[in-house]
Amino acid sequence: MFYKSTRNADPATATAAEVIKQGLANDGGLFVPDTVPSITLEEINALRGESYPVRAATVLSKFLTDYTYEELLADCSEAYAETSFVGGAAPLVNIHDGFESLELWHGPTAAFKDMALQIMPRLLSRALVKTGEKRTALILVATSGDTGKAALEGYKDVSGIKIMVFYPIDGVSRVQKLQMATQTGSNVNVCAIRGNFDDAQSGVKEIFGDAEMAKALDEKGYFFSSANSINWGRLAPQIVYYVSAYCDLINAGKCKLGDSFNVCVPTGNFGNIFAAYLAKQMGLPIGHMVCASNANNILTDFLHTGTYDRNRDFYLTMSPSMDILISSNLERLLYFTAGSEKTAAYMDALKKNGAYTVDAEILAEIRKNFSGYFTSEEETAATIRDTYNRYGYLADTHTAVAIHAAEEYVRESGDLRPMVIDSTASPYKFANDVYCAVANEDAQDELAALDALSEKTGTAIPYPLAGIATRRVNFEQVIDRTEMANAVLDYIG
Repeated sequence: MFYKSTRNADPATATAAEVIKQGLANDGGLFVPDTVPSITLEEINALRGESYPVRAATVLSKFLTDYTYEELLADCSEAYAETSFVGGAAPLVNIHDGFESLELWHGPTAAFKDMALQIMPRLLSRALVKTGEKRTALILVATSGDTGKAALEGYKDVSGIKIMVFYPIDGVSRVQKLQMATQTGSNVNVCAIRGNFDDAQSGVKEIFGDAEMAKALDEKGYFFSSANSINWGRLAPQIVYYVSAYCDLINAGKCKLGDSFNVCVPTGNFGNIFAAYLAKQMGLPIGHMVCASNANNILTDFLHTGTYDRNRDFYLTMSPSMDILISSNLERLLYFTAGSEKTAAYMDALKKNGAYTVDAEILAEIRKNFSGYFTSEEETAATIRDTYNRYGYLADTHTAVAIHAAEEYVRESGDLRPMVIDSTASPYKFANDVYCAVANEDAQDELAALDALSEKTGTAIPYPLAGIATRRVNFEQVIDRTEMANAVLDYIG
């Protein structure tokens, strides 16, 4: 299988290893496969009795065809080991009748980003060998909270790779900030910027597109790569857990082989839900995909109107990983529905004017698969409280956004197929807001909320967050967005 840019009609020529190493296409587009491989019901039925690493290696082998199955199985077995994913890699937990929580946060940073960022470093390490690369890969990451820590944890002390993470100083929770600031590893660096996530993401993209920066790095023996979901090596592993969820739905007797199910995903950058779309294109019987947004409801508006307009107010919410106005992976969906020429035009309009409007027939095609809903701050808190009080299920702030959106979709559509809701973070990642919602009172502070929430609900603090307040802070640098390129050069020396 070969890959091409979303913005170019040229034939696909890049291998999986090449696109994982490179990250972003030369024209600024995102890499996509030339074809979408299929997965049959017979294959799904065979995977029902297999472990998550086997399920992952099987699905990934369909996309990463220049990797052997044995290589992928070895990497998946290490990445998704029970010692790292305590309680399972992607367990399906019932919330109430018809609603299932796909808990993607049992890994080493208590967020769903671990599902991709524990396997991706291994894929990149092999890619460097497969492509004969002698330089050191410099991973640049812009994060709204969870990606940064997951990438740092995945890439720490990996030979041949260095990583630098940028995050908005006031756009992440205190726990997320501490997770990054206390990161250990000989090849890691963390830097806060004055601005929001979109500032960080735009800054990273500009650095990637700067020919002079690339030349300066090459002279020092480095090249750029990315761990954000713009990198195919980050997105492909996300396809796996939708296949796994379907296997578990069947095993639990919630549906029969061949029956369809729906998916609801809390999303800002559109990567997680786009992975569900690809799974559906492969043949996984996903019926409808509900895109759940918080107050930054740019995706909801797009799915309703066909206009994507980032010229709007930006809100800091209790679900900060979704505080995004530039949904990068939406470009991949545009490619699959509108083609490369129109996608390039839309992205050019977005860069120049901050907005674009897709053709009516393209919007109609997208709406066959997707619906958009958003959840206010008040509704998010109420959903956390009501879900816990009524069903005994403790949801984080992002999962609550999705639960509320899923409920709205079911009420409006009457669609009663099983609903798999992506639970993207442990409630302890956002313990202060979760505790406030459940207990109807404020905790002493964000760190005290960890213990308060555990005491209130009788649940355990997950191992990645236990004792975080006592860890040594290693990174305290704060810079302006305009200083990001210099910070990168200072890091590599």
